[in-house]
Amino acid sequence: MRCVLVSKSLDLRGYLGPQFMRAADRIEIISHPHEGPAMDVRLAVAWHPPDDAFERYPNLQAVCSIGAGVDNILACPSLRPDVDVIRVVDPAQAQMMSGFVAWHVIGHQRRFATYQAQQREERWQRLALRRAQDVPVGILGFGEIGRKVAADLALLHFPVMAWSRTAKPTPQGITGFDGAAGLDAMLGQTEVLVNLLPLTPETKGILNQRTFARMYRGGYLIQVGRGEHLVEADLLAALEDGQLAGAALDVFSTEPLPPRHPFWRHPNIVVTPHDACEVSMEAIGATFRATAEAIRAGRRPPHSIDRERGY
Repeated sequence: MRCVLVSKSLDLRGYLGPQFMRAADRIEIISHPHEGPAMDVRLAVAWHPPDDAFERYPNLQAVCSIGAGVDNILACPSLRPDVDVIRVVDPAQAQMMSGFVAWHVIGHQRRFATYQAQQREERWQRLALRRAQDVPVGILGFGEIGRKVAADLALLHFPVMAWSRTAKPTPQGITGFDGAAGLDAMLGQTEVLVNLLPLTPETKGILNQRTFARMYRGGYLIQVGRGEHLVEADLLAALEDGQLAGAALDVFSTEPLPPRHPFWRHPNIVVTPHDACEVSMEAIGATFRATAEAIRAGRRPPHSIDRERGY
């Protein structure tokens, strides 16, 4: 079987070389664009593929992402509707994301940004302390990463709520919400909002004026989903009028964040360069090999997404 590597922004062969070498005795790996025969290419590994990426591979059965997100692949015009799209599931990535989110939730609870400002001013002033139990956290998205983030915040004694498009079972200590009515109900009880949603047509722009207005006044946003979830002007307006006290942003609609963008110097925004977590090379390699084995055996690969839902 042959596998093609497709990306317009990354040298996948160099990036993932050692992981692919483990399968080299069973899979011939080629790079796109490939001038030779393409009829026997049944598997692709892709990241931000060019628009015509999959036109030359009529027998393609599956495309593996190199991350948990697959929106960049689903947006490719040449991707046929019958091709499975595979995402990477990595427990280590979920753990890393959980630590990142907890850092910002606790930072808001304990007002660390204010203390940092006071340090710059050489001002010694204690602030009123707040218990974790008094800072309710709402999580948008309850997949693999969302479940880990929610469980860890609950262990730290924050009241935790989680919203998903459809109802999902939630463990003790976490309150679940679903659907449009559920989203409004959760937001009305939320001080810190954590976005972990996949990017779909339904979730694009979900972090907007209406969403912020439903939250507790003086709330906080932790944006670690996709850049296109956020309406940037609405965030700036919510910070200006005090509806939100601050925001931690790790993903942006344009990356790198352009020079002189208002987020860079905003006193109540923390910017990090899309670095909240990453998928391990081992997890990518394991997903690649499991997908290849499934194709050989005539099975649907594990972690295939629902194309209609987009995740």
